[in-house]
Amino acid sequence: MRILHILDHSLPLHSGYTFRTLSILREQRRLGWETFHLTTPKQGASDGLEEEADGWHFYRTPSTGQEGLVGQMRLTAARLDELVTRLKPDVIHPHSPVLNALPALWVGRKHRIPVVYEMRASWEDAAVDHGTTTEGSLRYKVSRALESFALHRADQVTTICEGLRGDIRTRGVADSKITVIPNAVDVATFQFGAEPDPAYQQRLGLAGKTVLGFAGSFYGYEGLDLLIDAAHALVPKYPELRVLLVGGGPQEANLKAQVARLGLQERVIFTGRVPHAEVQRYYELIDVLAYPRLPIRLTELVTPLKPLEAMAQGRMFVASDVGGHKELIRHGETGFLCKAGSAEALATAIDDVLQRRAEWPAIRAQARRFVEVERTWATSIARYRGVYERALASHGRAVKL
Repeated sequence: MRILHILDHSLPLHSGYTFRTLSILREQRRLGWETFHLTTPKQGASDGLEEEADGWHFYRTPSTGQEGLVGQMRLTAARLDELVTRLKPDVIHPHSPVLNALPALWVGRKHRIPVVYEMRASWEDAAVDHGTTTEGSLRYKVSRALESFALHRADQVTTICEGLRGDIRTRGVADSKITVIPNAVDVATFQFGAEPDPAYQQRLGLAGKTVLGFAGSFYGYEGLDLLIDAAHALVPKYPELRVLLVGGGPQEANLKAQVARLGLQERVIFTGRVPHAEVQRYYELIDVLAYPRLPIRLTELVTPLKPLEAMAQGRMFVASDVGGHKELIRHGETGFLCKAGSAEALATAIDDVLQRRAEWPAIRAQARRFVEVERTWATSIARYRGVYERALASHGRAVKL
């Protein structure tokens, strides 16, 4: 079984998208399948055709970075056509965005190879989130139409959660074509209940402190401004409170300005981006993680990875009650939910968790058990068997994987 994956970006870039991709590739290799990996011009301007990164081989699409969306798709199609001719894959598997799916559909039709499209988020919603368009605008409508076009024409469709399955269904795509391959974790890579490293505590001034925290990209929809407001409200009750923000992103300058305005410079620590291999050390410093995502269409539909990673490590956390979180978290059993968009509700929820320390060991164990049983990558990726079999069958190839 030979699968050619088409990706928006890959290693050496780090993102949730990249980590999901690597988990898919690792598990598919364990199943004995042969995988190939092509990135589009979104990987970055380059004239290189191939690259090794962390032991993985990637085919690249040469780009100047100035082609525009249509130009990017043309370059991707040409590069994909060349690779399909040479590699002869059984399945072409493009992953979001739809800019990857459209060239794949053209090349797949030309070579009569089935196409499995994985929609991790809809293009129109991602565009709204990143501020490049507004819901209901002409660009939004065109983006949605292109997404729907690709979903209808792919031989099979996969997605990451039930919220997105429902969205795909509303576009008129048959249930028989849609399979959820949920986000998961490799529990063996996460140390459960690890104690904080004293050297890190000392360096960051966190020894003996109560630490709230977040690790990831500072996008607007993450609601980190609410975390800072909540911390400000909690300081009178918890004089030793600190907030540890690990990472960076578009909202970093705004968050630092908010911290200065509230006089929290000595209490909020920005680490900047840290090497992926060290992220675990920072997680271990945090008493309660916070995921205060704002209630927008993207967060209501899409499930994130971070709460699952927190469960695997046995970390306590509070998350807003957007749909993507409610699909993952069992309130009071594996984590805690609070009203989305409210700093007051977030502060109340954090206070409640801090007052229930005696219950933490049981909740940590329940959370770890949840991911071990229901959210491992091996269990999740095994679902591709049926997807690929159905895609191949639609082209007259009866294969049992």
